[in-house]
Order: sequence, then C-alpha cells, then structure tokens
Amino acid sequence: MPPSDGSPRGPRDIVSAGVVVLGQGKRILLVHRPKYDDWSFPKGKLDPGERAPTAAVREVEEETGLNVRLGPPLSGQRYQVKEGMKTVRYWTGRVVGDEDVSSYEPNAEIDEVAWLDVDKARRRLTYEHDVDTLDEALGQPRKSRTFIVLRHAVSRARGSWSGDDRLRPLRATGLRQSQRLVPVLAAYDVRQLVSSSSTRCVQTLEPYADATGWPMDREDALSEEDASPKAVRRLVRRLAGELQDASATAGGLVLCTHRPVLPWVYEAFELEDQNLEKGEMLVLHLKRGRVRATDRHQAG
Repeated sequence: MPPSDGSPRGPRDIVSAGVVVLGQGKRILLVHRPKYDDWSFPKGKLDPGERAPTAAVREVEEETGLNVRLGPPLSGQRYQVKEGMKTVRYWTGRVVGDEDVSSYEPNAEIDEVAWLDVDKARRRLTYEHDVDTLDEALGQPRKSRTFIVLRHAVSRARGSWSGDDRLRPLRATGLRQSQRLVPVLAAYDVRQLVSSSSTRCVQTLEPYADATGWPMDREDALSEEDASPKAVRRLVRRLAGELQDASATAGGLVLCTHRPVLPWVYEAFELEDQNLEKGEMLVLHLKRGRVRATDRHQAG
C-alpha cells in the first residue's frame, strides 16, 4: 500500500557490499554467476542490521571459501536493477591464509571462482563499472596497515556515578554496541588491542578480545585522568611505527579511548578532530606512517 501521506512509493534501494580481492603476483579474484552469466567481484546484499564491512567479508567467504581482511575503501557503485536502485560499497582486500580455490564446489549461485592476472581480469569482467573499480583498486597503496581509532561505547552518565570515574561502566546500550563491534573489527583482521585502562573502554573491546583470543593492552596514558598531549602522541606514533614494521600478515590494530583524548590521537596523524560518536570507529589505512585513506563505522 502507498505511504500514509499519500506520496508515491519510491523505488527500492538495494544495498550490497563487495571486495576487490588482490592476490599474490598481482592476481585478481573473480566469480561467475550462472544466473546472469557474468563475471564480477564477490559481493552480496547486507543482512538486516549488518554493517557493510561485515557483509563484504561474509560474502567473499560464502562465494569463494576464502577469508579476507579489508583494506582501503573504494568508490561505491550505484545503478539501476529490476527491483530498483542498487548501491554497492567496495573495499580492497587480501586473503588471510591460503589463496587456493581449486577445491571450490560450484553451486547455483557461483559456479566458477578464478584468480586472473590483471589484464585477463580486465577483459573477463562483464561490466564497465567493474573495470573502473578494478583500476581504482590497483591504484591503492599496496600492503597498507590498518590502525583503528575507536571511541568507547555508551557508558553510564558521569552524574549518576559516585565512585572512581575510571570504574564507570557501560550502559546496556553500550554493551550491545560492544557486541556489534566484533564482526566489524574482525573484517579488518584486528589482532592488536590497545585500550584506556578505564572500565568503559576495556568493556568496549572485551567482546572482541573474548571472541578472538587476542590480548588487550590497558594503557593509563589513554585514560582521561592520566592522558597528556605529549604522552598520547608519543604512544600513538610508537604503535603506528611498530605496526608499519610488522609483517603484512600481522593484522590491524584498534585503539580505544575517550572523547577528550581523541584530538591528541588525531594530532599524531596530522588529522583534524573527527567528532566520533560513542561506539564509532575511524579506520586509518597507513603507508609509511602516513594516512592514505580513511573509513568510519558506527556500532549502532
């Protein structure tokens, strides 16, 4: 039935997410869909309540059997389909583990998965907009490192807490946010967790630490009470340097802190204040310590 205000219903907006997966030897991962007889990148629709980065990684695994971690974001695609307008968000990605797809079992949705060199991939892609996306992906810095800046989730109001403010916990809303952060952090293969020692920051990262087994470092220097501009900038630059020096397979890093401390974190990367909401993350893609691309996501 039409909307209650009598205006005509607009076309359905379909949101999908996908990954341009870059392999060793400058190979590109493509999939063939028998229903459409086309070659494209692995992608698919978001599940209800699902964040786009989570959907992108999930779709790659479902369609190819490979686990990937996301790299820099790419320009989205938007085009007309039978059901309405379709928007596809894309990232570059790298395989975590073995790239072998020889054991893939064809099915009605995807009947062939192939690694192709760049020239063959460009010729094999069915749609011109996918060729443009491939060219954009190839122009991204290779082997960038992911450094995620996270503001803690929703906590109890300061005025309602009579104890040590360092011990002020998350509200139920914040605990739900921290759970929803788990698959988003996993999409970037975060393996290093650094948190303010205050309870509300630790609780924000605990579900991810529990789900993955990765340890969490608690830093007094990131707490509201103990932070200083110089100490925060020094800590962040050290962490970024260690991340850059680590193996490309070492995964990403997340740093969780408080609103008053965040401007000093940004200063270490020569960024303006990003005004993150509680539970929101800024994903920095670093190359040689410099920010080459950013992306941001809200836990909800």
